[in-house]
Amino acid sequence: MAAAYSNYRVSDAAWVDRIPAHWRTARLRYVARVGNGTTPSRDRFDYWNNGTVPWLASGQVNDYIVRKARELVTSQAVKESSLRVLPSGSVILGMVGQGKTRGMSAYLAIDATINQNLAGITPAKELDGRYLHYMLTAAYDFQRNYGRGGNQAALNCAIVGSFPTLLPPRPEQDQIVAYLRAQDAHITRFIKAKRDLIKLLTEQKLSIIDHAVTRGLNASVKLKPSGIEWLGEVPEHWEIAFIKHIADVRLSGVDKHSHDDETPVRLCNYTDVYKNDRITDDMDLMRATATAVEIARLTLKEGDVILTKDSETPGDIGVPAWVPEDLPGVVCAYHLGLLRPVPDRVLGEFLFRAIGSARTAQQFHVLATGVTRFALGKHDVKNAAITLPPVEEQKAICRWITDECKPLDDAITRTEEEIKLIREYRDRLIADVVTGQVDVRGWQPGPDDVVDDAVLASLGDEQEDVTEEEDGDGEE
Repeated sequence: MAAAYSNYRVSDAAWVDRIPAHWRTARLRYVARVGNGTTPSRDRFDYWNNGTVPWLASGQVNDYIVRKARELVTSQAVKESSLRVLPSGSVILGMVGQGKTRGMSAYLAIDATINQNLAGITPAKELDGRYLHYMLTAAYDFQRNYGRGGNQAALNCAIVGSFPTLLPPRPEQDQIVAYLRAQDAHITRFIKAKRDLIKLLTEQKLSIIDHAVTRGLNASVKLKPSGIEWLGEVPEHWEIAFIKHIADVRLSGVDKHSHDDETPVRLCNYTDVYKNDRITDDMDLMRATATAVEIARLTLKEGDVILTKDSETPGDIGVPAWVPEDLPGVVCAYHLGLLRPVPDRVLGEFLFRAIGSARTAQQFHVLATGVTRFALGKHDVKNAAITLPPVEEQKAICRWITDECKPLDDAITRTEEEIKLIREYRDRLIADVVTGQVDVRGWQPGPDDVVDDAVLASLGDEQEDVTEEEDGDGEE
């Protein structure tokens, strides 16, 4: 690790104690243009059809480096909605939300417009956009606590503009960026290798589960045609059941906002389901509020199965999680479906395993509708078919799957922890370098230190429960 600078002074930026003596500080508004955007009317077909101008919602702060927009608007929308096109080299910052989005930033590798929940920051010549992005990453916690508005924690452009910016000389900023990008190159390769391993382990696990929930544990069992092309043959004594006949299907509309006239609850969100097989009481769940009717319908109970019902990619739809015990005060959130099994017909754990199998996932992929966003309707979920053995056999299958998959689950957990630790190391490294706690002016790049923006995409979060509807990215 590089050594510290030789001379320091007390920092007048509240988020760092000391900085190199020759560095300056300034409010961000004096060294960059700060503003937000808007959402062109969704009722105007001519604003969205055949659009050519990138338009970013708050979820794209997860991209780390924005190289492609998820939506495009027309030039007419830009003109009539007074949208400002941010040039490549700008930085976007999330301003609202109780999740991770508020305070997160991303660097723009393209020209783009933004919505009202993002701050667009275009640096002046004395401030490098990549350095600013690293600095805002280091100051993430400070930024998040900088603004809390109304019922939803929020920043605004005035608050963002008052951020105390650290200003090394521009050549030093360039050197800091080069050093951190080189370290990111190594970290990216590490993360990619670990993700590839997780993918392989997950495929092995899904193969085990898929065979168990469609053929059972007895290799010599007599089979019969299922009558469903994608399912093939199934054990002769098993049923083929539609979900609507074995579970009560409920779709949630509980969002992340808090309202004074509602009851405080903990929310089981999209990411909680997407990233976990089980939803348990010891999880760090978001705090929000819900109405009495929502609490009665959507409080999680033992045996419930929750599944993701919409996403930007069809492969992320129909991902299930299982609730092994009653969770008073925990409510199923927006963009999720809640399945409550019929007693003595199907075990919640077996329903979870069946929905998570490759063949059921294939059903959901076919049923999902959408162009830029894919969704499962209540009818789609209710009319999905699964294989259904007798309850005692369901129990045996679930026990066998748990035992058989444990080594794979343990390996996946260890690998995910390794990714978490390398990300924590990266956060500490960025904070030390952009605040001048270490001096990298003498660093020279090696042959493995060259990287482009496309390679660094692995540093973005794989999946966040950031949606237009939840965080107010839609039209106001």
